[in-house]
Amino acid sequence: MRSIRWLAVVIALVLPAWTQADVIRHHFTRNVVAHEPVDRLSSATNINPLFYFTELEGMDGATVVHRWLLNNRVMAEVRFQVTGPRWRVYSSKLMQPDWDGIWKLEVLDGDGNLLATDTISVLID
Repeated sequence: MRSIRWLAVVIALVLPAWTQADVIRHHFTRNVVAHEPVDRLSSATNINPLFYFTELEGMDGATVVHRWLLNNRVMAEVRFQVTGPRWRVYSSKLMQPDWDGIWKLEVLDGDGNLLATDTISVLID
């Protein structure tokens, strides 16, 4: 009986860590094929469109937002409804010639809390 109680305590302490909501992967890429990014970009010269990939875990039922910012100005917000325990999403921007600069992507939850962020330098000739 004592070992069953001990096991129940261990499960109660460990299980929340296994089910914790998290952003597993997130980065800019040239494209997404079969739900996977083709590469990981640190800068982008004449890459059009530019994609942003995010893998989520333990967020089933949540809303997630990709907020695209150029030089700290919001250019777009893309909302996703997560409908599985492991979910991969991406959004993209078709870059305009005058959109050179530092792009930042913020991954937010439905309440606007920051989950992840990345920046990239973009040059469009």
